[in-house]
Amino acid sequence: MIELEDVPELVDPVMVAAFEGWNDAGDAASAAIGHLEREWKGEVFAALDAEDYYDFQVNRPQMWLDDGVRKVTWPTTRLAVVRVEDADGKGTPRDLVLVRGIEPSMRWRSFCNEILAYAHELGVEMVVVLGALLGDTPHTRPVPVTGVTSDADLARTMNLEESRYEGPTGIVGILQEACTHAGVPAVSLWASVPHYVSQPPNPKATLALLNGLEDLLGLRIPLGDLSEDARAWQVGVDQLAAEDSEVAEYVQSLEEARDTADLPEASGEAIAKEFERYLRRRDGGPAAGPDSGQGGGSSGGTASGSYLRGTGGRPRPPRRSERPEREGRTSDEDERDDRDQRSDADGDDAEGAHGPGGAHGEAEPTADADADASASASDTASDAADSAADDEEGAANARDESPGETADPDDAEGGTDGR
Repeated sequence: MIELEDVPELVDPVMVAAFEGWNDAGDAASAAIGHLEREWKGEVFAALDAEDYYDFQVNRPQMWLDDGVRKVTWPTTRLAVVRVEDADGKGTPRDLVLVRGIEPSMRWRSFCNEILAYAHELGVEMVVVLGALLGDTPHTRPVPVTGVTSDADLARTMNLEESRYEGPTGIVGILQEACTHAGVPAVSLWASVPHYVSQPPNPKATLALLNGLEDLLGLRIPLGDLSEDARAWQVGVDQLAAEDSEVAEYVQSLEEARDTADLPEASGEAIAKEFERYLRRRDGGPAAGPDSGQGGGSSGGTASGSYLRGTGGRPRPPRRSERPEREGRTSDEDERDDRDQRSDADGDDAEGAHGPGGAHGEAEPTADADADASASASDTASDAADSAADDEEGAANARDESPGETADPDDAEGGTDGR
């Protein structure tokens, strides 16, 4: 049994993990965890024994000097905890357990079991694993981020893609499956990195993963200089591509393919998601996106609603304070229960406003500017509906004039992203 004497009772903890290696193209995923540790000043409380999982001829230890004293850093996986002081825009804190390490060389099942033992001891409610892969995506377009889960109920509740992958896998896939079999809700977020510029770092892909994590958990993540780093990275790649005509032509072909595939995604849902992210960053609180029943978008979209307790239809693991050997309850626990009830009530109100497929915990803008924006959006939607009605009437007249011509239903289908 794992003893965590120095770790305080955590509030609604979520474990976020990333591993260097095969599932970390451009170091995008591990850099995202590093960014969270720096911005929220994560405190490492545990490290796995490197002897059990790593081949030191593959992942060699590092020598360094500390005030003239020689020291060794062994390759391993470390766990840190960070507290988000204002997780819901109302001053309510929430904890994240950050797992950062290297894909193990051996004993993957034992490795995953040890990670899950920490998750159970800490009362983790969900595990999110970040990954990055090489793909046929142009560096000039938004980085595609896809949310994937093996849990059919979780996929349906959070509008994620249910995994249908078959083939070789890395520790990201193995850990996600281990969580599913252990009854712990698990999601993986994947960023697609341009294969022709795969060298690390890739701040643009790191930024996309953090945006996806924001949407999934309903948190506001401080970005620091990451946005500027992403712009500088793209400018640098633009300059390199412009120096080689073949590369420039190849990038253009990728852009055309991507734009064709993304054409159906240029919808009201995508616009609404970007607007809500703007509101969350401006007001400093979470804003969940509308639940439209679609999977992760090809332009950086993931789940359209933030993760709330109970949305997966399964009980969360018990915290240390809730186990049978401890009798009675503390005022902190009662206060959390009160917040849970208020959160559930808010969720019921949102469902009544939006229907059974409505947003999970959607925050309505209260500022006058938000009301004006909403009114403007409504006017735009009304104009679009009138225009669509006129187009439909014109199409009907055209069909009456040309009875011998019929429309091919396939012509109305947009491109797909191939997933």
